[in-house]
Formats: sequence, structure tokens, C-alpha cells
Amino acid sequence: MNLDRMKTVPNPETSFFRNLTEKLRSTMPEHEIDEALPLIKEIHLLKKEKNALILGHNYMTPDVYHGVSDFTGDSLALARKAASVDSDIILFNGVHFMAETAAILNPDRLVLISDPKAGCSLAESINAEDVRELKRQFPDIPVVTYVNCSAAVKAETDICCTSANALQVIESLPSSKVIFLPDVYLAQNIQNQTDKEIISWEKGKCMVHEQYNVDDLNAARNQFDDLLIIAHPECPPQVIESADFSGSTSEMSSYIAKNHAKNLLLLTECGMADNLRSEFQDRHFISTCHTCPHMKRIHLKGIRDSLLYTQYEVKVPEEIRIKARKAVDRMLTLV
Repeated sequence: MNLDRMKTVPNPETSFFRNLTEKLRSTMPEHEIDEALPLIKEIHLLKKEKNALILGHNYMTPDVYHGVSDFTGDSLALARKAASVDSDIILFNGVHFMAETAAILNPDRLVLISDPKAGCSLAESINAEDVRELKRQFPDIPVVTYVNCSAAVKAETDICCTSANALQVIESLPSSKVIFLPDVYLAQNIQNQTDKEIISWEKGKCMVHEQYNVDDLNAARNQFDDLLIIAHPECPPQVIESADFSGSTSEMSSYIAKNHAKNLLLLTECGMADNLRSEFQDRHFISTCHTCPHMKRIHLKGIRDSLLYTQYEVKVPEEIRIKARKAVDRMLTLV
């Protein structure tokens, strides 16, 4: 995936739509492609008309991911991109906390999300008062929050991280103890890689990744030869231990490119495998089809309407934004 290439506004007669159609055929039936293409064309025209930029997370459906997103990637890549864009409007194809991060970094731009109900089980597991209470219990211990949290939680944080840089962020802190929020499984998996003591938040789990178990892995290995199993670090520790590799969604893609296994099982939201099929057409992606209902609230009609009517602005109160930005900037400066 090319995170640094912005797609130009395509003319319907150019090769863009021919190439797009070929990509979509790897995961979508023909009639769905026919329904999607007019909406994709309309969205491109609206982007040009309104000077809008679309950021798309790796879990988007293929028509959204390949068809209308100007930049694609994991949370870290998109946070970096959100800090450097030059457009009047940013439309975030992802869940609400991601759009909030873009708003934190772009106070002078209009940030939209096509469905404000696209939430996150991790973000919903903790609030700002929870963090303040932890800081009262464990004074003078730095707080690291995974970006999968609200702006209000980020505002109570010393530094943010993503799954791609969590270990690096934790190791950069001088304290021998760290409060890590909110994903308890990610905290446990990092604890296995560091000598620092990690104080975790037991209530935080991803509703997708917590569904995976070792039985899934064993069943797949019994069924498929030459199988490479790649797990997201939000999965339970026993799953990570049984997998061949663990990494963020961007790290997954890079690892696949370096490995020549024929069969691939990705233990993450199934949109990831859908979007990689067109890139690795010689591989066989085995789908567990665990989907995130929040991510799947983002679709072409909603994106079109959000741009057309300039609706569903994501706002962060200025006092919270300023505090939260310090935590996000510290992460971006470090990495």
C-alpha cells in the first residue's frame, strides 16, 4: 500500500476506473461493482468541487478503500497524514476517535465523518474521569494511551501511541512503571516485550480481536499447508504466542510482502484481507470474517451525503483539543 501517494481526481474515461473495477472483482460481485461506480464518480467530483481530502483506514470496505480514499493506512500513518494535509475539508473514513484525532491536529479545517455513530468498543471502555482516578491511584507514573480513545481521554494523557509504535513509546519513557490504556490485551502483549511494569485497564478490549482464540489457529493449521498466521496485537496473548507474526495493519502488509507463504490467515478485522487481495493476487487469504460493526457503518452513500451536504462535523472543545494535541504531537515527534 502506498501511503504517500495521493490519487488524482479521475476522469471517468481514464484507466482509473478500469483498474478499480479489476481490483474490486477480487472481493465484490459484478452487480455490486456496477452499483458502486456511479457513487465513486460522484464522490470524486464532490472532492474536487469542495477541495476535500479523504483518509481511509485499512478496515474500510474495498469500494471505499480503493475507490475514494486519497490516503490509506493504519492509525499511525493516517495520524501523520492528518497533521500535514492541505485541504479545506478532511473526511475521515474510519471510526469516530480517528476523525477526532484529525480534528485535534487541524483546528482550522472542517473535519467530517460520514456516520457519527461509528464508534469503538475500546474508546467506549474508558472516560476522562477514569484516567484521572488512575492518576490519583498511581501518582507520578506516566500515562500512555492507545489512540483508540476519545479526545477527552487523550487530554489526560502524557503521550499517545498506536499498535505500531506502542513498545517504542513505552521504552522512551524514563519511568520504570507506565499506565497503559485502554486495551488490556495490547498491554499484556507489550508487557511480554519490556522490563517496565505496565499498569493496565482491565475493561478495555476490542470487540473484534477478543473473539480470536487458539482453537481458530489450530483448526486453520490442520486444514491448510504452508500457512502463515498473522495476528493483530489487540488479540489475546495466547493467540499472539501461537501466531507466526504479530503487528499493526501496516506491518501486516509489509510482512506479507517479504514472506512467500501461499496461504494467509489474518487475525484482524476482515476488511484488511479484502483490501489486500488485489495487491497479493497470488496468495490465498483465509477469512475468519470477524467484522467491526462500527467500521462497516462507513459506506459510499454516507460518504457522498457527508460531502454533498457538508454534514457530521467532528468538533473537539478547544481546551480538550490543546491538551490532547500535546499527547499526539509527542507521539508524532518520537516516531
